[in-house]
Amino acid sequence: MRLTALPACLLLAACGAASSQPSLPAGTKADRLLVDKSERVLIAYAGTREIVRYRNIRFGDAPTGHKQFEGDERTPEGTYRISGRNPKSAYHLSLRISYPNAADRAFAKARGRSPGGDIFIHGQPNVWPGPPIARDWTDGCIALSNAEIKQLWDIVPDGTPITIRP
Repeated sequence: MRLTALPACLLLAACGAASSQPSLPAGTKADRLLVDKSERVLIAYAGTREIVRYRNIRFGDAPTGHKQFEGDERTPEGTYRISGRNPKSAYHLSLRISYPNAADRAFAKARGRSPGGDIFIHGQPNVWPGPPIARDWTDGCIALSNAEIKQLWDIVPDGTPITIRP
């Protein structure tokens, strides 16, 4: 979850990431999340009904493939849970993803490596005053605009399952 020096042209183009989301009825809660990395979309569901869709989401600097090791800058793939939240994150709000699971830890351990951790869905860096960063820039997290993470924060309870597909 780091922000390195980025060329101004990459930082200034929002590429639709800041699209406004429709208001949701008070009390709306998601019971599962789906992330499709190839489509760059995060969808929140209540039962079988899609309640909100976020497009042009951003990933780690190496977005293809499943996260295996600390520092590989990949975003995990598989089924996890929202395991907590941080309102004082260095990134505008953050929802923790329960990576690594037992299989992720065993895979890394068998290779003498750390699986890493601290994978979140979060907004933009608090120190960044511009529009949403328009390229993959995290260390493996899923980045949304600040307005999108605020809406997601409000509708996603801890424990919500999240499936991340390639």
